[in-house]
Amino acid sequence: MTVREAIQRHTARLERVGVPSARLDAEWLLAHVLDVPRLEMGLTPQRPLTAQQAKRFHALAARRARRVPLQHLVGTVSFCGIELAVNRRVLIPRPETELLAELATKFLQQQTGSLRALDFGTGSGCLAIALALTVPATRVDALDISAAALRVARANARRHGVASRIRFCLGDGRRGLPGRADYHLIVSNPPYISSAEIAALQPEVRDHDPRRALDGGNDGLDFYRALATHAHRRMYSQGCLMLEIGDGQAAAVRDLFSGNGWRVRAVHPDLNGTDRIVVATRDDS
Repeated sequence: MTVREAIQRHTARLERVGVPSARLDAEWLLAHVLDVPRLEMGLTPQRPLTAQQAKRFHALAARRARRVPLQHLVGTVSFCGIELAVNRRVLIPRPETELLAELATKFLQQQTGSLRALDFGTGSGCLAIALALTVPATRVDALDISAAALRVARANARRHGVASRIRFCLGDGRRGLPGRADYHLIVSNPPYISSAEIAALQPEVRDHDPRRALDGGNDGLDFYRALATHAHRRMYSQGCLMLEIGDGQAAAVRDLFSGNGWRVRAVHPDLNGTDRIVVATRDDS
C-alpha cells in the first residue's frame, strides 16, 4: 500500500462515520506513523508503507473512527506554535484560546517591571506556558482542581524550560484563589458548558475531555461567578482580567462582572465573529 492509497482508504473510512476533516485527520495520523511533516507526504505519494506502518496506521484510524480525538492519538497539540502533550486528563486547547493568549501577551508586554499572572484552570498549562515563554518577566500561578492535569502541565512546562517561573497550585478556584499575592493579569478559559448541554456535545469532547473541564454548572456561569467575587481583591488597580466565554454568554458575563465591582473594557470576537474574550478591570470609581 502506498501513501496515497492509505490516505484515500482511511479518509473514506472516517467520512463514513462522520468524522469532521476526515482527510486532514488521515494525513496527520499517517504523518505521525511515518514521523514526517504532513506536507512532506504530498511529495512522495507513491512511497510504499511497510507492513508494520500499515498496521499501525490502520489501528490509529480505527480509533479515530470511534471518535477518539486526533490529539490523543498523536499525543500532542500545537498551541500558539508551542507543542504540548495532551491526554484524557486535560482539555484539548482550542484555537479560540489562542486569541486569549495573544491578548494576554500583548497586555503583559505593555507593562514594566516584575509581573505576576494567574492562569485559572490551567489544564495542559497552555496559557501559563505561553505567557512565561513570551514575557520572561512574568511569574505565573497555574491553578487547577485536578492533580492529574497539573502533572501534565508541569511536564509541558519542563519541556519548554519555564517550570521555574510557574507555580502549580492544586485547588478549587470557586472557593478562592491561591496564595496571597496580587496579580497584574488573570486569564482563564473556565468550564462554561451548562450541565444539561454536555450530552449533546460531539463525541470527541463529551467522551474524552474531562467533564470537570467542561461543566460550568446549571447555566454554565459558575466559574465566572467565582472569579467576579474572588478576583477583585487580588488584582492590582491597573491589572486586567481576561476570560474566554461560551457562545451567547457575553451579555450574562458582562452583567455579572459589572455588578461585582468590575468595568468590562472590551468583548473580542473570535475568527468566526462570535463574542469570545471578555476583558475587565477593577472599577474603583
